[in-house]
Amino acid sequence: MQLRYAFRLDPGPGQRVALARAFGCARVVYNDAVAARERARREGAAFPSAGALSKMLITEAKQGRERQWLSEVSAVILRGQRERHGGRDDQCAGPRT
Repeated sequence: MQLRYAFRLDPGPGQRVALARAFGCARVVYNDAVAARERARREGAAFPSAGALSKMLITEAKQGRERQWLSEVSAVILRGQRERHGGRDDQCAGPRT
């Protein structure tokens, strides 16, 4: 048997800011993962592993001035986006040509 649930979220002003920050940071990490894999594909290099993407896109990015604001959100959110695009080499960025 399959059940379906409908619900509505009504975040307060502070929660809206926190959600917007989390979604914005997640989107930046996702876009960076896509760019890294596309760059590897164009150059004919091996796709970066999930660990390499995590180190490059999250750990090292937080230490730089340009992306220091990534430290404001939970690393769990950032790792989820990195894994969504970079965690499974067989399903990301399509076939090599």
